[in-house]
Amino acid sequence: MIGVARMRAVSALGVIEIFAWGTSFYLIAVLAGPIAAETGWSGAIVSGGVSLGLLVAGLSATFVGKLIEAHGGRPVLAAGMVLLACGLALLGLSHSLPAYYLAWAVMGGGMACGLYDAAFSTLGRIFGRDARSAITQLTLWGGFASTVCWPLSAWLVENVGWRSACFAYAGFHLAVTLPLALVALPRAVRPMTRGPRQKVALADPVPVTDLRFVCLATAGVVLAMLSTIWSVHFVTILTASGYTIAAAIGIGTLIGPAQVGARVLEMMGRGRHHPIWTMLAATTAVLAGFLGLLLGMPAAIAMIAYGAGNGLWSIARGALPLSVFGSEGYARTMGRLATPMLISSAAAPSVGAWMIDVLGAETMLGVMATVAIVPLALALALNRLKGHVAPA
Repeated sequence: MIGVARMRAVSALGVIEIFAWGTSFYLIAVLAGPIAAETGWSGAIVSGGVSLGLLVAGLSATFVGKLIEAHGGRPVLAAGMVLLACGLALLGLSHSLPAYYLAWAVMGGGMACGLYDAAFSTLGRIFGRDARSAITQLTLWGGFASTVCWPLSAWLVENVGWRSACFAYAGFHLAVTLPLALVALPRAVRPMTRGPRQKVALADPVPVTDLRFVCLATAGVVLAMLSTIWSVHFVTILTASGYTIAAAIGIGTLIGPAQVGARVLEMMGRGRHHPIWTMLAATTAVLAGFLGLLLGMPAAIAMIAYGAGNGLWSIARGALPLSVFGSEGYARTMGRLATPMLISSAAAPSVGAWMIDVLGAETMLGVMATVAIVPLALALALNRLKGHVAPA
């Protein structure tokens, strides 16, 4: 029964994550051109909507963690799907810049309630310390978000236009992902009280001054910045290094399969190693990818390394806090960790564009390779704290 419940929860969350990511974070990659062409807004203004959404998500993440800790993930995930549907409907109806940004602000609330951090917290709330394998399995589903939604979005835009594409995705959330959240996720969560009449008592959150928390949060912020900057500006950086646009895009497509491949290898390990080793492997691979590009390694190999690191980090960011801090208060801890990561992701496109203008695209690659040393150093520091880490 436990295996069936786990499969049911992970499968439902898998579908939810594919379309939550695909219709929010990954949406603008396909819709930016059509939106700019129709409205006359610049690319920076259009992409600013995603940054606003990520900012709202970051500012909401701690509160969302508290809600999941108190009530479980089922109502929160359901609310996230409703917010994404409303945001997408507003986006399709927007004819002015304030309306456009309002739509993204609403979608930001949906991202806070519906992306990985909320999903990981939900699994932790359901399965406790046994959630690690479920988190790993869920990232396999999430790895296909761009693979599924980029072609689907392109087909919708070509056949019905970008506004109708937004309406179609809004309807999908109401017809598919919302019922999945309400039906497939369990109503009950592990009890948080000792008596039936007691008020729900939330576990004390991890202090933000805890050195382990600082290491995790700082590493997450740096990796989020690097990942978002690369996702937005990799074509500019690679073309400055001598690649054609077509070659740069082709190289970029290797990242997704590399992410999924690394997650499959992690899953085959069946949790026999401490998740700190997953973080060490992730940060080493990310550094190897950027350093390899800087030193002239074939870009395809470098991007496979980078993609593998990115894929492993998605697992580590969910599994490591569970192992380090325990299952009590896990959702609140995830919310606190998510806040600076999402805010840094919101700032990353503008920061990256400014740095490219000031330093140049070629120098930017060297900066990213240098900065990628920081998460690895923090992972090594966290590994030194093993005496203070709860067993996996």
